[in-house]
Amino acid sequence: MLASSTAFCAPNVILIIGDGMDDQQITIARNYLHGPHGRLLLDTLPARSSVQVLTVDESNPDTPLYVAESAGSGTAMATGEVTSRARISTRPMTDEAIPTILELAQSADLATGVVTTSSVTDATPAVFMSHINMRMCENPDAMLAKDFNCQQYQKANGGPGSIAEQIAESRVDIVLGGGQSHFSMLAEGTNKEVIALATASGFTTVTTLDQLQQTKAERVLGLFAPKHLPTRMQGDQGRLGEKPDASLLNRVHWALGEVTLPAAMDCVTNPEFDQTPPLALMTRKAIDLLSAAGDAGFLLVIESASIDKKSHARDACGSIGELQQLEEALAVALEFADTNNETLVIVTADHAQAAQIVPNGSLYSGFGVPVYTPGNLVRINMPFGGIMAVNYATNDFFVEEHTGAAVPLYANRRDIELPIFISQPDIFQIMRTFLQL
Repeated sequence: MLASSTAFCAPNVILIIGDGMDDQQITIARNYLHGPHGRLLLDTLPARSSVQVLTVDESNPDTPLYVAESAGSGTAMATGEVTSRARISTRPMTDEAIPTILELAQSADLATGVVTTSSVTDATPAVFMSHINMRMCENPDAMLAKDFNCQQYQKANGGPGSIAEQIAESRVDIVLGGGQSHFSMLAEGTNKEVIALATASGFTTVTTLDQLQQTKAERVLGLFAPKHLPTRMQGDQGRLGEKPDASLLNRVHWALGEVTLPAAMDCVTNPEFDQTPPLALMTRKAIDLLSAAGDAGFLLVIESASIDKKSHARDACGSIGELQQLEEALAVALEFADTNNETLVIVTADHAQAAQIVPNGSLYSGFGVPVYTPGNLVRINMPFGGIMAVNYATNDFFVEEHTGAAVPLYANRRDIELPIFISQPDIFQIMRTFLQL
């Protein structure tokens, strides 16, 4: 059971970020997990808003961009300031560090934690714990890459070092996720691995499920995979989105010949998933440790990362399984909030992503000509009957791109007076107000 006390009244915030979790992704998962008449746990939360995603051009910060990525949009939530793409809690052009909500919480003696299914150095977790101009500068070796242009952040140049080094030397209490490879490199200017910096700064390091379950340390760095954690589900035989197969005659003229859609697939269990801790278990352990840390309250950021990552790969089954993990982590958070009534649980996304639910058979097929998507298509055999078709069509590259829609926000409390439409910097202000920072 979660540590709790009905007398415990210090404010706590649990921010859950579904990376790339827009309404399309939510509907895809709801349809698969509960059917079109079913409900997700998300759907039961009493407060809801829509969130405008904001980012700006690096060379001209007065010019908005209309499609964001996780570093810039995450920074807006973590700091309350809009920045440019790929920046980790720094300002465009000037490179100034922007204080994050985690750092403000630490200054007020709140316990803090970050839990993710990605590498802990990836953009979304990184914006809460570090400051750098380029999200790719995750480790000391990456700092040397000329294309990343982050040499000014090296310690030799008076900077704080790579993202991994900054996390290792941070004041965060609990950090759980993947990213072992970034901490196994030599720290800049030393003959010690980055993980040794973490140990020196007071972290207890764990790398297995058993170690995580057994630890009672006040500060824990858990790294459970070389990079990102494996997802729960995948397409059968590892299948991803596939192009419809147009006949030669159809290639000659769009109204002739025929087009064969990809065969329907089943979503199956990923055999690698049970080798690492699931998100709900990491969430439960983080809450247990943070709530036992003292009576000042805590701030916990949880990321379900691979809704986004599997959408980039045109892997609808992977995204569904990841959103299911978010639901399970949310259940743990709400269980804690039920017995610790000064706890605010917020669920939102950093940006929208590729994935559209499209007709499995075109509405226009009666016209007698082949009508089909120009994108990559996943056709899923659904547990509740029928086939759901998910289309990926942002480009013809090997990886899909984000899209520019607003994203949803859910909360467990009506008393925070949540407006029906906000922007991402407002999320920072909502957390700051609730925590009285």
